Amino acid sequence: MTAGPRPVHPDRLELGEGIRWTGGGLVLVDILAGRLLSAPDDPAAPLRTLAELPVPLGAVAPVAGRPGSWIAAAGTGVCLLHPDGTVHWPARPEADAPVAMRMNDATADPAGRFWAGSMGHDADEGAGSLYRVGHDGTVTRVLDGITVPNGPAFTADGRLMYLADSARGVVRRYPVDPATGRLGAPEIFLTVPEGSPDGMAVDAEGAVWIAVWGTGTVRRYRADGTLDRALRLPARQPAGVCLRDDVLYVTTARVGLASPGPYDGAVFRVPVEVPGTPAASYRPGGPVPSPAGRERA
Repeated sequence: MTAGPRPVHPDRLELGEGIRWTGGGLVLVDILAGRLLSAPDDPAAPLRTLAELPVPLGAVAPVAGRPGSWIAAAGTGVCLLHPDGTVHWPARPEADAPVAMRMNDATADPAGRFWAGSMGHDADEGAGSLYRVGHDGTVTRVLDGITVPNGPAFTADGRLMYLADSARGVVRRYPVDPATGRLGAPEIFLTVPEGSPDGMAVDAEGAVWIAVWGTGTVRRYRADGTLDRALRLPARQPAGVCLRDDVLYVTTARVGLASPGPYDGAVFRVPVEVPGTPAASYRPGGPVPSPAGRERA
């Protein structure tokens, strides 16, 4: 019998998501506060701020070959965060949307592309999209009509992508062409009758861990969609998950709770039987532009 989830670090986040094990460290975001955070190995130590933006920060991926640089889904688009604090915006595709928008969850795929979802600030029905950032930095809308996108999460070979539409309680699975990043026709992987599927991670067996917002649970589903395991947390709003080898980390949120409990907004960890792999890096086709002359966060 394995131990249950236990809180680590003293911080309580407003909307903790986008947690990733990079192979060299654990990072996460407090979305609405615009903060990128790192988690020290000491579970009693506080989280450390790596960057802070004046706009919501949905998630990041490391940039290959540039230690300390990150590509981020933030504000109304995609930006590059550099170690000296400068910020470069390749695109803000949601800046002129008919409703107020913000970026949400995001990740890099095994081929080195970056994928980022957008949503209405008020979770407007069907207002969200999924964007793909190519190796050349081009930002392309690949899906629309989503209400609250979470994930995406990719299998280790990059040939399958899982994407949740949290507001609709559904997770879809898409074939992916690793050479081009083109998506095939989706199938419904699962629907959640209560709560909302939120952050996801795929383990070494191809099973999918899903944080189920509003239920206090994180669930492992086999690749055929059957429920394998459910973990219960002393926090109502699990939001993000990642695997650091054979340890599952879970972020939670306090936002929207009239009376948050002592562990709402905490980060949790729990040992699991099947490991995961480090988060993929974004791999640009050319050098990331130097920070000179950039807007500073």
